[in-house]
Amino acid sequence: MTDPRSDARREVGEPAGDAVPGDAVAGVSPDAAVAARGAMAGGSASADNAAAGTVSAAAAAAAQAGTAPAASAEAPIRPAPVPRHPSGRFGPVRLGIGLVVAVVAASLGVSVAVLPVSGLLPAAAGDRAAVELAALPPAGPSIATCAGPVLAAGRDSANASVLADAAPQALTDGAAGGVAPESTTLRAPDVADGAGPAVLTVPPTDGAVTDLAAAGSATVAASDLSGFAASACTRAAMESWIVAGSGTTGAADLVVLANPGDVAARVTITVYGATGPAVPAAGAGIVVAAGTQRVVPLAALALGEENPILQITAAEAPVRASLQASLTRILVPGGLDQVGASAVPTEQIVIPGVPVVTAPGTAGESDVATSLRLLAPAADANASVVILRNGGVGGATSQPQDVALSAGIPLQLDLSGLEVGTYTLVVTASAPVTGAVRAASGFGAGSDFGWFAAADEVTAPALVAVADGPAPQLTLASTSDTAQTVGLTGIDGERTDVTVPAGGSVTVPVTAGAVYRIEPGDDGIRAAVTYATGGAVAGYPVPAGDAAASAITVYPR
Repeated sequence: MTDPRSDARREVGEPAGDAVPGDAVAGVSPDAAVAARGAMAGGSASADNAAAGTVSAAAAAAAQAGTAPAASAEAPIRPAPVPRHPSGRFGPVRLGIGLVVAVVAASLGVSVAVLPVSGLLPAAAGDRAAVELAALPPAGPSIATCAGPVLAAGRDSANASVLADAAPQALTDGAAGGVAPESTTLRAPDVADGAGPAVLTVPPTDGAVTDLAAAGSATVAASDLSGFAASACTRAAMESWIVAGSGTTGAADLVVLANPGDVAARVTITVYGATGPAVPAAGAGIVVAAGTQRVVPLAALALGEENPILQITAAEAPVRASLQASLTRILVPGGLDQVGASAVPTEQIVIPGVPVVTAPGTAGESDVATSLRLLAPAADANASVVILRNGGVGGATSQPQDVALSAGIPLQLDLSGLEVGTYTLVVTASAPVTGAVRAASGFGAGSDFGWFAAADEVTAPALVAVADGPAPQLTLASTSDTAQTVGLTGIDGERTDVTVPAGGSVTVPVTAGAVYRIEPGDDGIRAAVTYATGGAVAGYPVPAGDAAASAITVYPR
């Protein structure tokens, strides 16, 4: 996972307001500016051509110094207008910023693509293209932060609020080229004698980012907590969405915030509940020191909420956010899970690898075995839910189900009528949405549940680590109009081609404790690892590979 500090968007400021045709670079006459614009467009005096050209350093310097080619003798001579601001609307300050960016980029070895910048000089209305710098920073280390040990509360009779480690997390990891990741451990000040989560790091190879994949699992069988949990180790982020958990009686859910960086992070947790979004007192200004993990009980954030969804935003430094969910029914533990972040809200989300373990109409059911939780955070939306049966012959299992979403209020959709099997859900909405599915294997002693989050699209080769656990499966899902061939290569180097049908999904068995390389088709795929037995239900989406990280784009204001 690439250090998120190298995957950011930056802005270059400029004075507010709009230029008028009379604006000019300080010390440059309008005719000289027009000639300079012509030089930028490859010698053409056409304003349209100038807007589409790339500014050369020589042309910019000539315009700044007033040494651009002279206008024709027939052109009237006009005095240069005085800028409205001491620095000029497009004066030396703005050109200086551009030169500083170029010098800094060159000194850092950053590849910078300069797109149309005719707006640096006076131009007629409608002839101002934006400055846009696409910079590919030097390759940094790939960093993956894990969820850490399973935690338990109430085991200290003298202080029931004290947290303790209930079970360690067993890790599976691997990096491209066989590089061995370096492992460090974060401090866990909120956990008594806590071991803390692992952070895995691999350096770049030959100047390029090294792909890294890691996942962890844990099993607990105790009188106060039982079940199986599995989750992927992922990069820290400035924004995360957790679609999971409950603030009702019997739930003992914990929000876990990990900061693998060198700078303290200030975190805000917005809770979306039955009355809309709110930032509770316990979710405001949470300081997560560098190299530490913080734990916040969900009950302190969303007490009484049946279907909370959390938006976790960080300032100063990114954090890796997750949620540990556990449930007790009349003193009988009913499962647990460690849930990572779901995909950020978008108009289409895909949730692959959803297992249905409980048959419809199971005797003694008092709860919903399988359900979909959805949220449109910013605006009312109409959403269409399509359910695909993996390995089936006809794609969708039923007609799309349409649901109406109110802005900022989570909705739970009952899916308990599905037959036993593995499914993929595709949600298409009129406004950005996010979501996840909860699946349970039962409601008595020895049962378990898991949360299955919306997956990001994998568009370039990526590694996936399969955490240790019973009968793991890999689901590949596509929203493309054409079938795709996806390559799956194991640690032994043997490649298997998997055909994913158009708008469908496929589930294949994989080996626990192994690392695979996924090579998607031309249109990209979503993928997830799933575990589904009577006493172990869990899964996690496959994150996009580190090598696919995009360049930094720099915009002016």
